[in-house]
Amino acid sequence: MTAHRTRLGLAVCALALALAPAGAALAHGVPDAEAQRLENGSLLDFAMSGAVHMVTGYDHLLFLFGVMFFLTKFWDIVKFITAFTLGHSITLLGATLLGISANYYLIDAVIAVSVMYKGFDNVEGFRKGLGMEPPNLMVLVFGFGLVHGFGLSARLQRLPLPEEGLVERIIAFNVGVELGQIAALAVMVALLALLRRLPAFQPISKIANYGLIAAGALLFLFQMHGYLHNRYPDDFGFSTDAHYHDHQSIEMERLEIERQRAGRDTLMAPEDLEP
Repeated sequence: MTAHRTRLGLAVCALALALAPAGAALAHGVPDAEAQRLENGSLLDFAMSGAVHMVTGYDHLLFLFGVMFFLTKFWDIVKFITAFTLGHSITLLGATLLGISANYYLIDAVIAVSVMYKGFDNVEGFRKGLGMEPPNLMVLVFGFGLVHGFGLSARLQRLPLPEEGLVERIIAFNVGVELGQIAALAVMVALLALLRRLPAFQPISKIANYGLIAAGALLFLFQMHGYLHNRYPDDFGFSTDAHYHDHQSIEMERLEIERQRAGRDTLMAPEDLEP
C-alpha cells in the first residue's frame, strides 16, 4: 500500500512538472491560422479563442489547481473563483481597451510566481517555514487575478483587433475565457473529489503541491530566460548576427545535400561537366 501511494503521488507530481514546459512553450505564440481567422473574426471566433487560451494556458490552470486544492465547500469555491474572475476581467478588459501592455515574458514570470506562491501556501510554508500567518488569501487571489488578466490582455493585443466592434470582441474573448475556466474547474473539482477519497490523499497533496512549487520555478526560469534573450540577445554569447549566419549556413548545407541527392552537384565547375 505504501509503495502504491508513493507511485500515485509521484505521478501527480510528475504531471504538474510536465505541464510547466508545455505551458511555457504555448504561452506566447499566436498561430498564423488563428491570427488570420480573427482578422475579420466574428464574436464567436473571439469567444472560441478565449476559451482555447484558457484551457491551454497551463500557468493559469496550475494556479487555479492550487487555489482549489483544499476547497471543499461550494460557497468557498464560489468566493475565491469570483475574486480571481473579477481580477482577471478588470485587467483583461481595461488593459486591452486602453492599450496598456508590458513585456509578456515578465508578465508570465509573475504568473509563475503566483503558482509557486500557492504551492508554498498549500504546504503551510508560511506557518511551518517562516513562522508567520499567511497573507489574506482572498486579497492575494484577487491580486494574482489582476496579473493573470494582464497576461490574457497581452495575448489578446497580439491578435489583429479591428477598430469597429472592438469592445464587443474583447468582451466575447473574456466570455470565452470564463467558459474555458468553468470547463477546467469542472474537471479539477471531479479530480480533487476523487483524490480526497484515497487513503493516500495527505502524502499525495504534499507531493502535488511541492510539484506546483517546482513547476512554477521552472516556468519562472523559462520566462526570465526568454525575457533576457529577447531583451539582450547579444549578451548570451550567441549574437543576433551569429544566430542569423548560423541558420543561414544550416540552410545552405541542407540545400547542398538536396542537390547532391538529385545528382546536381552545383559545386562542380562547368568544364568538369563536359565529357
